[in-house]
Amino acid sequence: MSIRTLDDLLAEGVSGRRVLVRADLNVPLDKQTGAISDDGRIRAVLPTLGALVEAGAKVVVCSHLGRPKGAPDPQFSLRPVADRLGELLGAPVHFATDTVGDSARSTVADLADGQVALLENLRFNAGETSKGEAERGAFADQLAAFGDAYVDDAFGAVHRKHASVYDVPARLPHVAGRLVLREVEVLSKLTSEPERPYVVVLGGSKVSDKLAVIEALLPTVDRLLIGGGMCFTFLKAQGLEVGTSLLEKDMVETCRNLLERSAGKIMLPVDVVVADAFAPDAAHDTVRVDGIPSHRLGLDVGPETVAGFAAALSQAKTIFWNGPMGVFEMAAFAAGTRGIAEAITKADAFSVVGGGDSAAAVRALGLDESSFGHISTGGGASLEYLEGKTLPGIAALEN
Repeated sequence: MSIRTLDDLLAEGVSGRRVLVRADLNVPLDKQTGAISDDGRIRAVLPTLGALVEAGAKVVVCSHLGRPKGAPDPQFSLRPVADRLGELLGAPVHFATDTVGDSARSTVADLADGQVALLENLRFNAGETSKGEAERGAFADQLAAFGDAYVDDAFGAVHRKHASVYDVPARLPHVAGRLVLREVEVLSKLTSEPERPYVVVLGGSKVSDKLAVIEALLPTVDRLLIGGGMCFTFLKAQGLEVGTSLLEKDMVETCRNLLERSAGKIMLPVDVVVADAFAPDAAHDTVRVDGIPSHRLGLDVGPETVAGFAAALSQAKTIFWNGPMGVFEMAAFAAGTRGIAEAITKADAFSVVGGGDSAAAVRALGLDESSFGHISTGGGASLEYLEGKTLPGIAALEN
């Protein structure tokens, strides 16, 4: 991979230069209070921002948050992120109340060496996500005017062909930030010659979301452990009753075919926690997978499954985990995810947590992040990298 790095840019000198940094600050916000509930993505970009600040750059940070519809929407404002970023950097972050308008222009113009500004949510401008090259390009021109150089440190967005990720690097000298570089190095280990046994754990709700990565991984992994809501479509493919559990009926035949082709590599749950309703206080108990009542739904894998999966993980030398085993946000249905996470930390293996809900679960359950080899910041980007897809943001950095 021939990509210039942040160290290359720093070696050239950035003191007094404006550096536009595309970060992934798409953090979860509490619906009631608007407070940041997990600042992991903010902390992940600190090594890059800190190095630029220390070198005297005028740092202009841009990011998206949530999925606004191409216009300003207060519930998706990055202002709380600016406050938290300032706390972590130990210095105020100047916040622009628009993306490329008057506030952004004056905020950037007023920056002193070593100061940081954050632009308002990129997706408040329709040009960021536009499928039209001209509209996206016009927005990229406006963004690029804020920088003398560009750093992409938003691994969670490199699989998107968006203006700030794909078009801006064509307009400025560009490098990969520390986070993007680390993510690519780690994931390339999984796709080149992983040390064996190589065990992958997949969870989450839908088979359809993970089908491409299952197809890509099956020939290369030694074991594929499947939990979460997606396991019920596989169980249905085995002819089992799954009650009112999450089920993708149109994927049942696909799952049956995958099981037939897997040469015994796929491990499914043997017991699950079923409940009367999708609620934190719902009556629940553990049943074998061949005994799921027709009126109940599965919300977690059971203890026997955790023990079986843990045994497979204990033999591994390389582990990739993407997707929780159950509804970990509810205490009654968090044991499966916790058990698998703890088993991964105990294995004598190089372990990668594939971003998204898995990374959120690690933090929400209070697990020690340093006990995993790497926690990715990009769920979708990680999966697409493992699928062998060309990621637009990485391709733009290589050009």
